[in-house]
Amino acid sequence: MNSLGIMLFLAALPVVLILLFIYNKDRSKEPLGLLLQLFILGILSCFIVAFVSTKLSDYLPFMQGNLEDKSFFSILLYAFLGVALIEELCKWIMLYLKGYKNDEYDELYDIIVYSVFVSLGFAFFENILYVINTQSIKIALIRAVSAIPGHACDAIFMGYYLNLAKIYETSKEKKLEKKNIILSILIPTILHGIYDFCLMSGIKILTLVFIIFITFLYKVSLKKVEEASINNKKFKFKNKFCKVCGKRSEKEFCPNCGMKQE
Repeated sequence: MNSLGIMLFLAALPVVLILLFIYNKDRSKEPLGLLLQLFILGILSCFIVAFVSTKLSDYLPFMQGNLEDKSFFSILLYAFLGVALIEELCKWIMLYLKGYKNDEYDELYDIIVYSVFVSLGFAFFENILYVINTQSIKIALIRAVSAIPGHACDAIFMGYYLNLAKIYETSKEKKLEKKNIILSILIPTILHGIYDFCLMSGIKILTLVFIIFITFLYKVSLKKVEEASINNKKFKFKNKFCKVCGKRSEKEFCPNCGMKQE
């Protein structure tokens, strides 16, 4: 295997391993077709991010120029708004439209799986671009243990708050549902922004802050995945469930298995 092949392997390996870890934690597996669609939508969100970023750079000064030429405040704005918010919002839109509104989303753990598949679709494509552009095995290794898990952690928090939103949706508490939908964008953006700012700022002390931050982030994210997996259960929707296949069904015949409902 040549050096490019090794770098591409290193770029893809952490994505595959994290996806398998998240998928295997799901005791009631989600349809592979749906997960593939979510992953592809994550890749598609890369192009949307590139388009939005290019357009905004025509109007927002902090989006222009190289990092070396930016002021402290411009780097702060760029990290949190120019990168973190745009990326997380684009991923969130894909997740919300295809995952949150999906009939398959009937258990607590489901949205964690959906969120990670979208986010790592984005991270996979982004990582491939980094590896091709830098031609550096060192960069591939560093991103394998930092950027890729970082995207997955942001996704876990996004899924966590969307879960709370879904719980409040089922209990008809609209204000709390909206609050947690906002948090499902805001919290991942803040986490992503802290990650990027620590690396972009060039301030040496923030390197230590970055190490402490990602260690804490990984630990808390793993805990949330374990809790969601162990406590996984179906939502108490107002509508009925098919007694044969367990899917939601409000009609005379189940749209999934075709069995007549009582």
